[in-house]
Amino acid sequence: MGTVERLVLDELWQFFQRVVPKVPTCPQGGGRRRHGDREVLAAIVFVATSGCTWQQLPSAFFGPSGATAHRRFAEWPKARVWAKLRRLVLDELGDRGELDWSRCAIDSVNMRALQRGPGGPESCRPGQVRLEGSLEHRADRSALSVGISGANLHDSQALMPLVQGMPPICYRRGRRRRRPGKFHGDRGYDYDHLRRWFRARGITPRIARKGVDASQRLGRHRWTVARTMAWLAGCRRLHRCYECKASHLLAFTSIACILICYRRLAN
Repeated sequence: MGTVERLVLDELWQFFQRVVPKVPTCPQGGGRRRHGDREVLAAIVFVATSGCTWQQLPSAFFGPSGATAHRRFAEWPKARVWAKLRRLVLDELGDRGELDWSRCAIDSVNMRALQRGPGGPESCRPGQVRLEGSLEHRADRSALSVGISGANLHDSQALMPLVQGMPPICYRRGRRRRRPGKFHGDRGYDYDHLRRWFRARGITPRIARKGVDASQRLGRHRWTVARTMAWLAGCRRLHRCYECKASHLLAFTSIACILICYRRLAN
């Protein structure tokens, strides 16, 4: 098994073929040969997992150069390739009954930005950007919804868009689901209007109350989201924010979520 086949397994490649845009053709013919999408995808996964720069990409292993891989990486988010691919992997997990919709948990983590966060100096404090994650709670954790924001944005303000961003996922019985039964969060989400917002949508809020709930019991259900955040850190490109565009950082975050979900699917 070569490097490309090891990084992009056959089943993942089949999913990717369903969402990747068609290759543009030149009616006059001629031109340089276009590198295959599988080789470019393997190069992007290598950059995401190893944390190397595009210039350091070993083209002898993959074929395309770092400039070619980066150009394709910048084109695919415009066609929502990563969002569609993550949706396909989650649908496959839902069809197999691997997703437990009884409860979800949410947490956030700050990452260091070398200069400033994506979106300009007014979007966050210099040198910081926040990664928000809403994760499925079970022994086989899967990232249902992720997002990025400035580090100066309060957790409670990012909660509603994150929950609304959960895609409708296939379920073994009945129609697609996008709402869990219970929702767990720490004291950063302890606001009455958030609890009312959850109850209006049929979701039972399990949010820690300030000065009431003991800190020893907070991790009984939310430890899984912390571990999944550690799994996201396995994508070394997310250790620091090198990206000047928010779409690129979100693309790397989606790739990390896809790899986490696909590992569960492969096992």
